[in-house]
Amino acid sequence: MKLPKHVAIILDGNGRWAQEKGLSRSQGHQEGVKALVELIKYTNSIRLEELSVFAFSTENWSRPKTEVDYLMGLVEKGYKKYQKEIKDLGVKIKVVGEREMLKPEIQKIAQEVEDATKSNKGMNLNVCFSYGGKQELVRTFKKLEGKEITIKEIQNNLDINNDVDLLIRTGGNQRISNFLIWQLAYAELYFTDVYFPDFKKEDFDQAVLYYNNQERRFGGLK
Repeated sequence: MKLPKHVAIILDGNGRWAQEKGLSRSQGHQEGVKALVELIKYTNSIRLEELSVFAFSTENWSRPKTEVDYLMGLVEKGYKKYQKEIKDLGVKIKVVGEREMLKPEIQKIAQEVEDATKSNKGMNLNVCFSYGGKQELVRTFKKLEGKEITIKEIQNNLDINNDVDLLIRTGGNQRISNFLIWQLAYAELYFTDVYFPDFKKEDFDQAVLYYNNQERRFGGLK
C-alpha cells in the first residue's frame, strides 16, 4: 500500500466523545492529547514524510474562556509530559499559526520545541495552533508585497509549503473549516465518524487504503 507524502488531519470530536460518555469536555481533550501522541508515533514509525495536525483554530478563540484556558493549560502540561518522548522520536516540529494571539508561555513552548527538533531527520510534523487558512494567505501576501505574484512564489512563502495528498477529518463533520485551504487544492478528502480520542492506527490505515483506491488525475483525463 502506497503512503501519501503529506497527510493533514482535523482532530475533531473530543468534546462530543466525552459528552456521550458522561464526562467533561476537558476529559475529552485530555484523551485527544493521548491519541495525538500515539498518532505521531505511528505515522513516524511507518515513515510518513509529513503530517499536519489542526489542533486549535483561530475560530476556537470564540469558545468559552474556561475551555480555552483549559486547552492552553493542557498544552503546557502536555509539553512537560511528552517533550522527551516526542523529541526522542526524531520528528521535526513546526508550530504554525497566529502566535501573537498566544500567551507568552505558549509562545515560548512553540519556540523551544522547534529549536529542539530542527535538526531531526524524521517525519515533518506541522502543529497548526491558533491557525486559520485565510490568515495564512494574508501573511503570505504580505511577504510578497512589491513582488510579482505567481503560484510558485505563493507556494514558497506559505507557512506550510507542500501540498496535502490526503486530508482526514474525524468526528463526522464533512468540511475543511479554514484549514490549509491552498494546500488542499488536490487532496483526497476522507471523513470518518470516529471521534478523535478513539482514532487508532487501524483507522489511519483505513484512510490510506481509501487514498490508494482513488484515481488522482489533477484535472487531467488519466
